[in-house]
Amino acid sequence: METQERMAEQFEEHRDHLRGVAYRMLGSMAEADDAVQDAWLRLARSDTSEVRNLRGWLTTVVSRICLDHLRSRRTRREDSLELHVPDPVITRIDADPEASAEQSDAVTLALLVVLDALNPRERMAFVLHDMFGVPFEEIGEIVGSTPAAATQMASRARRRVRATPPPAADLATQRRVLDAFTSAAQEGDFEALVAVLDPDVTLRADGGRSGPSGFVRGAAEVASQASAFRRSGHEPTQVMVLVNGAMGMLGLRDGRPVSVFSPVIRNGRIVEINIISDPDRLARLDLSDVL
Repeated sequence: METQERMAEQFEEHRDHLRGVAYRMLGSMAEADDAVQDAWLRLARSDTSEVRNLRGWLTTVVSRICLDHLRSRRTRREDSLELHVPDPVITRIDADPEASAEQSDAVTLALLVVLDALNPRERMAFVLHDMFGVPFEEIGEIVGSTPAAATQMASRARRRVRATPPPAADLATQRRVLDAFTSAAQEGDFEALVAVLDPDVTLRADGGRSGPSGFVRGAAEVASQASAFRRSGHEPTQVMVLVNGAMGMLGLRDGRPVSVFSPVIRNGRIVEINIISDPDRLARLDLSDVL
């Protein structure tokens, strides 16, 4: 058996990969870190002398931990009917080019919302195969099915993902549209707000247990929400940031985060808005790169 020190060194070599797998599975960086830590504890208690592919072994362990978590979470949400927006990854818009390139390849918040709607095994099959290239033979073992069934799970998930076209890849275009939305909201220009929104735009707001949550569809309805919020006098200071690699805004009040605004921009208009104002989750975000 490997010494504990050598085992820890090998685990650290795979930590970023495992964290990426878990985040795409769970849509929560805090929960992803917990899953990775759990995987380390299981590794430390295991005899890995016969393991020839430690990365694959750890990926399987993390995946099973995440699958159990997804199943438990799905039951809780069905009971509570809560609306949920996945946790974002916030970075500065003026980060160095290499970091920006890495962030542009990150999973978008809008995609995580789509993944959240999948059942746990479909999500697992899609993430492992389409994002990390895990063979269906291994996925079948993880989810407790045959390779053929795992293939079908990934196929169903893929259709759901492809039904939602990708957002604008050009950050400059995203910023231009977001600037137009912000200016119209600040000026109280209802017509300008409607003009920058897709007619079928959706707004999903997750305020957690103590804040406002809800789902709104339609340009006029979303524009009305934005106008009412501005008139309330509670609008925080908005800082332009990257939210999972796309343009968004971080709301600050007295230097503390109070909201994350993440739009999906396509064909020059906002087609989807995801807002997080849950104080508990915002307090756990890593904003060291931003504040």
